[in-house]
Amino acid sequence: MVRKQRDVPQQPRRSRFPALAVAAVLLSACIQDSPLDSLDPQGPFAQTIDNLFWVTFWIATGIFVLVQGGILLAVFLFREKPDSKEPRQIHGNTRLEVAWTVIPALILAGIAVPTVRTVFDLTECGAGAMPIEVIGHQWWFEYRYPESGVISANVLVIPAGQEVCLTMTSNDVIHNYWIPKLNGKRYLVPGEETLLRLQADEPGEYWGQCGEFCGLSHAMMRARVNALAPAEFEAWTAAQLEPALEPEEGSPAARGKEVFLGQACIGCHNISDVNPLDTATVEIYGPDLTHFASRNVFAGATLDNTPENVAVWLANPPAVKPGSYMPNLGLSQSDIDDLIAYLESLR
Repeated sequence: MVRKQRDVPQQPRRSRFPALAVAAVLLSACIQDSPLDSLDPQGPFAQTIDNLFWVTFWIATGIFVLVQGGILLAVFLFREKPDSKEPRQIHGNTRLEVAWTVIPALILAGIAVPTVRTVFDLTECGAGAMPIEVIGHQWWFEYRYPESGVISANVLVIPAGQEVCLTMTSNDVIHNYWIPKLNGKRYLVPGEETLLRLQADEPGEYWGQCGEFCGLSHAMMRARVNALAPAEFEAWTAAQLEPALEPEEGSPAARGKEVFLGQACIGCHNISDVNPLDTATVEIYGPDLTHFASRNVFAGATLDNTPENVAVWLANPPAVKPGSYMPNLGLSQSDIDDLIAYLESLR
């Protein structure tokens, strides 16, 4: 006799979504060496925030365990039974009401004191900090070094082991400067100035991101901080103060310079001794290109600075970065090749 197999009802698909969501959260905790990891401080200011976070976290964890433990204790130990008596009412018990009001207030005060102290400490730069001006644009960051006169973009170069004091503002809309491994977020507001303290303990590259939605390419408004050994930083500063190299006559780079001067590039980009713009009176829409080839990224720190990426960018910037103020200039392939040769010579 053949026994008929009963149909087993299948689990509804929608009931799997919570399990998948929980699995995704748990798996995300396995990510290591993330460039935007805010729980991996690499400087004293990020370490201060990290210390405060873990104190608050463990206090919150202890409260969570006590509250949930009390709920479970009440559920299982005092659950209703057929012969249960009416529970004793505690409404109007002054001692209990004072206790559960004072205890949370003391906990919050205990958290508030170090939090306020940390906030004030992070908003006042040290006396010997190196000043750097940061200007937010849609969608890239501009850096100015008032002590040396260097102007750069996309890559903030700082000396390792020394505090730098960023004075920040915006040229258009509200932006937010965030280098997770060096400090928390700070707004860049048009017409106002905000301060941010940065310091990297060791030489290295630290990634950043605009933390405030600022338009179509907000997600592509990134930043890099390159911390150099003090001697290397001095050498970098000296190199940045040199004028742009003059390309050899008749070379592809020389033809690229002519393309640059003959197109709309000169209206938005500055190259020292080529088309020096008075940045105090002329509004700059594009990064300073005097030493473009010395940066390892461009286009708001979204693309590696390689000839292949520069070619894609020059062919159609808005296709790479939606809403880009740099238009499609309709350049020929030969013009693009010559421009790449010229830009690569700007070291």
